[in-house]
Amino acid sequence: MAETQTTPKQSLLSPLFMQQLDRLDVMSRKILQGKLQGERRSKKRGQSVEFADYRSYVVGDDLRFIDWNLYARLDKLFLRLFMEEEDLSVSLIFDVSRSMHYGEPRKVEYAQRLAAALGYIGLVNYNRVSVYSFADVLLGQLPNLRGRRPIPQMLEFIADQSRAGEDRRGAGNLSDVLRRFTLMQRQKGVVVLVSDFFDKGELSDALRYLAAERFDAYAIQLLAPQEVDPQAGGVIGDLRLIDMEDADVAEVSVGPALIKRYKANLQAYCQHVRDLCRKRGVMYMVTDTSVPFDTVVLRYLRERGLLG
Repeated sequence: MAETQTTPKQSLLSPLFMQQLDRLDVMSRKILQGKLQGERRSKKRGQSVEFADYRSYVVGDDLRFIDWNLYARLDKLFLRLFMEEEDLSVSLIFDVSRSMHYGEPRKVEYAQRLAAALGYIGLVNYNRVSVYSFADVLLGQLPNLRGRRPIPQMLEFIADQSRAGEDRRGAGNLSDVLRRFTLMQRQKGVVVLVSDFFDKGELSDALRYLAAERFDAYAIQLLAPQEVDPQAGGVIGDLRLIDMEDADVAEVSVGPALIKRYKANLQAYCQHVRDLCRKRGVMYMVTDTSVPFDTVVLRYLRERGLLG
């Protein structure tokens, strides 16, 4: 019997889940002007089918938009204005560094599924979608996708990125990654950063690149359940721990007191990330990979205003 091949589309998003995603759209806390007509309403007045307002006629205006019924009643020329709809730029940046390969399920797989779901939603709503992966440097980029046709290309790209990150070793440099991203992404739009944020650089410096006026930024911090509760991951007793990213070594004796202190430090660090995001105007969410994926997308991201 022949072995059935699993495509990237099937491994990241099931057909049933994609049907649920079809009912959603990426939202923005800011009204952002796009370059092409899509499904995003802007402040501008245009020529779509939805009426918005009137204004007085001036010489040179298009006579097709004069409201002749209003002229018959008021003996004055008014122009009908319509709400213009424009596309939204959606940039997805997900972490594939070695620390993201930890946990059960692995954080990197969860991050890939989040990027795939958000990218899919953006594309079916005819927004412009760009996808980036990073480890210690910006690794891969797939910019300026639009419409349903490039969905398989996007899913294949996302599925391929974890191998590139697993092969790299070195301390994270999120500040340089986001600096390079902002140099490439000049368009206004929504930016979603998915990472565990286990970066030895100054996180405040990194997040300032997302604080640009042209971005509506979201940060999603992923943790493994074994990081939330080390005992569940077998971290107990006399151990020699090796940093997955830069190979730093620490010999420790792990007991209840140290685990209690670790949990307090982890909670404090997550609060630190939250506070920095709030300071920079970045919407923040933290979850661990034991939370059902559909719950995060269909409930948590909607509650935080990213999806609607």
